[in-house]
Amino acid sequence: MTATTAPARPPRPLAGRLIRELWFQVVLAAVLGIAVGLLFPGVGKQLKPLNDWFVELVEMIVVPVVFCVVTTGIAAMDNLRKAGRIGVKAIGYFVALSLVSMLIGLVVANVFHPGSGLHVDPSTLNAGDVPAEAKEHATFTGFVSSLIPGSLFGAVTGDNILAALVVSIVFGVALNLTGEQAAPLTRGVRALSEVVFRIVGWVMRLAPYGTFGALATVVATYGAESLRQLGYLIALFTGTCVVYTVVVLGAVMRACGLGLFSLMRFLKAELLVALSTCSSEAVLPQLVRRLETMGVGRPVVGIVVPSGFSFNLDGSAIYLTMASLFLAQAVGVDLSWQQQLAMVGIMMLTSKGTAGIAGGAFIVLASTITAVGHVPLAALSLIVGIDRILNEGRVFINVLGNAVATIVIGKWEDDFDPARARAALYPQRPAPAGKAPA
Repeated sequence: MTATTAPARPPRPLAGRLIRELWFQVVLAAVLGIAVGLLFPGVGKQLKPLNDWFVELVEMIVVPVVFCVVTTGIAAMDNLRKAGRIGVKAIGYFVALSLVSMLIGLVVANVFHPGSGLHVDPSTLNAGDVPAEAKEHATFTGFVSSLIPGSLFGAVTGDNILAALVVSIVFGVALNLTGEQAAPLTRGVRALSEVVFRIVGWVMRLAPYGTFGALATVVATYGAESLRQLGYLIALFTGTCVVYTVVVLGAVMRACGLGLFSLMRFLKAELLVALSTCSSEAVLPQLVRRLETMGVGRPVVGIVVPSGFSFNLDGSAIYLTMASLFLAQAVGVDLSWQQQLAMVGIMMLTSKGTAGIAGGAFIVLASTITAVGHVPLAALSLIVGIDRILNEGRVFINVLGNAVATIVIGKWEDDFDPARARAALYPQRPAPAGKAPA
């Protein structure tokens, strides 16, 4: 009697495979959202809750992800000094890249003068167009206060990422030092981590709905007509973001022995979601999991990614210097190089106090204008209408820049698996002889 073999299942058609991919669903939702916003603006404006609900669902799970990843990573360390080294190296990298980003924005605005053609009379500006939250200036003391939670577990159930990061580090160190007595609690946190990431997977499947609602609302609200007046600034900022991504981040990735575009292809779903929803936090949980899949150690991912979304905002840094000079040029204020460099120094401090605040870069811009004192605060009304458009470039670079930063710190700490990274980024390439990717 001969055994019969089941017939091989025919390969799924290309269209069927694509429709199951999250990134393709996001792209399709973006196209539909733009179409609805253009053709049915009244309907598009009513779809804003779709994006709001999706972002709120992600924010619901962000802090538990930070707690689980950071706590289990530190609890498993053989040497707690490693956590300190990772933090110091990450902060040093963040400061260096933020400074480079701001100086690039400064140079571009001085060379191309995006605001010189407006000739705005400051007395005609309406301060009432400036959002109220932009007038609540960020301060360094406020930033330090935000690090201290009201209670130990209140930070874990709240929405302040930095406070949750502090509590997670303290909790992980305590578990590590307690040793065997805390082993059941450590295993419980690991089990909780698996549950939390299962929820992350469910939430991310809703990303196309958030994308559809976000883009339908933006296009319906602003439209092509309202963007013409400030189109030069948008185009210049977008071009600067592209150059920064290709030149600066590309050079950093080449130094790591990997390709930037391969990383972008690997993170395409996360980048598309961030781009369409204009929210870095919307992809933080999934970004953590993807970087671990790439071979970056959990301690590095757990410390660098959450802190990076507060301290390593390269896209926001470019925006701050370009927007500040745009407003100064628009109202006819000529800032000297000394004043511009002083402005950069102020931004380096105030930008660290807006972690987790929606539109945080706009608030920092208001704080800087007030501190420098040469440009009226009412000038913010000139760009408040396009801030949502500019925010897309900011968020895209913020997410990509933090992924690159995590890889850099992982290689620096020797907590990075190149074989796994190449298997993830270049799946079509055969593994080197004698080495199988993990």
